[in-house]
Order: sequence, then structure tokens, then C-alpha cells
Amino acid sequence: MPPVRLATELCGISLRNPVLAASGTFGYGIEFASLLDLNQLGGIVTKGLSREPIQGNPPPRLWHTEAGMMNSVGLQNVGVRAFIEKKLPGLRRYSVPVLANVFGYLPEDYVEVVSQLEAVEGIAGYELNVSCPNTKEGGIFFSSDPALLSDLVSRVRRVARRPLIVKLSPNVASIRPFAQAAEQAGADAISLINTVISLAIDPHTRKPRLGGVSGGLSGPAIKPLAIHMVAEAAAVVRIPIIGMGGIFNGEDAAEFLAAGASAVQVGTATFVDPRAPLRVAAGLARFLLRQGLSDVHQFIAPRRPLYSQQAK
Repeated sequence: MPPVRLATELCGISLRNPVLAASGTFGYGIEFASLLDLNQLGGIVTKGLSREPIQGNPPPRLWHTEAGMMNSVGLQNVGVRAFIEKKLPGLRRYSVPVLANVFGYLPEDYVEVVSQLEAVEGIAGYELNVSCPNTKEGGIFFSSDPALLSDLVSRVRRVARRPLIVKLSPNVASIRPFAQAAEQAGADAISLINTVISLAIDPHTRKPRLGGVSGGLSGPAIKPLAIHMVAEAAAVVRIPIIGMGGIFNGEDAAEFLAAGASAVQVGTATFVDPRAPLRVAAGLARFLLRQGLSDVHQFIAPRRPLYSQQAK
């Protein structure tokens, strides 16, 4: 049987395979160039970019849990201008698609960052991290109010010529209205899930184990929740879904594709193995081969919703 074909397309972006390196765990991408061939990745999602540089939270920033990891990095980044001047030129030497993760605390922040990125080459698309408090609206998170989310996506859509992906938070009662709000406001795709709000306490000191007090839980512990939310979103939207949350091997990736995702992102696993996205892609190819399939599209298309369109 010939090798399995993993090449696919996402929002018009050609991918070598459907496995991308997730935002926040792969730096700006260029830092990993000495550890693996970046061109073999399906894509790179950069560390979140803000209007101005952010120093992030005090240490400790990471805590290893029984089945994953908590982080409280605080969205530390160099800012969009420094990214364009110092990071992007190195990334342009590679053919791998680069998606810029963008965040802010006002809608204007997102618009400004995307506007600056629109003026340069080397970016394939944008992923909006909406898990931030809207300071103009009293700290309500963009990810927890469908109306705020819709307004934000609409504003960014007006300035973004490139594909626009919205990264949704799991910290909501139901993912469905947020997936629908993103689609109706003009998103080309959604990605989910972001980390789960969590807290770890040292019982000896009675103090939080992270410098930022609470943190975001990721890794295998959240995989069943992530798969459920991908399936929920797949029941109500027609745009592509990128799944993430605890993917460590090819069969993990296949679970997300079976739930309705068109592609996946690998995050926490890169802390264990920087080559994890390539290993996951190779494992996915072996899984498909065992299934007697020669092309990844035979597995992921057409989408077959596991849940009904009626809310559960």
C-alpha cells in the first residue's frame, strides 16, 4: 500500500499535514529550528502577540499535575513590532505556514496588532485568543459573552484579509453559542480548546503553587473535555475546527478528527518532546494505514456530527 497522504488545506492554507504546533508552547517557532525541520510541520501558531510588550506573571509559572500541566505565564511576549522586526524575518526562510496568535484587552488592541501584521509578508493567517478580560467592559472576558465575542471578531474581520481563526475557551457553560457567534461574525475557522482555569495549593505553606495564583490546565487531563467541545461545536457550525487539548500521539489526533476537527494542534507534549508535532503526525499516518486508508481526507471528510443540532 502506498504511503498515507496527510497533506490537507485549512481556510485556503496548504498544510503538509493536519498537525500544527500550538501557541504558547512553541515560542515564536524560530527557536525550535535547531531541534527539528520546521518545514515538516503542518503549521506553526506563534506565541500570543500584543500591542505592546508584556513581562508576564511572577514565577513560578509552571506546575506539573498528575495528568498534565498548569501554567501562569501571563501572556509574556515581545510585542507585535518586535516580532515583525526580530522574529518574522527568520520564519520567512521556511515554507511552513505561520499563524499569528493575537490577543488584547480592548477590541482596539486586536485590531491594531492585526493591522500591523497585515502590512508584512510571511503570515498565513491569524488566531485570536479571546480568553482575555475586556477592560472597557469592566473585565468581562471576550470568551464568556457571545455578544462581546461577536463584536470583537467583526471588528478584526474588517481589517483582516488573511484567514481568521478564533480560539475558544472551555470555561463556559456551553461552547455552542460561542462557536456560532464566531462563525456568524466572520471567522473562517475556530480552534478549541484553550486551557481550563485551575488552582493548585501547597498544603504545607497554604499558598498557591503558581506566582499568578490560578493557572491554565492543559495536557491529557483535559482531552475528554476538549473532544466533547469539538463535537459540540461541530454540530452547529460549518466552518473548519482545529482541535487541541492533551494530544500526545497519533490516535489522540485521530480522536479529534473523528469528533469533527479538520486539523489539530499539539501543545503541552512539546514540553516533553520538542519534536512531538512531527511524532504525532507520523503516528496519525500509521493509524490511518492500519485502518486501510491512504488519505487523511478519507477519515475526516465529510463531517459527521456526533451530537444533534439541538443543545444537550
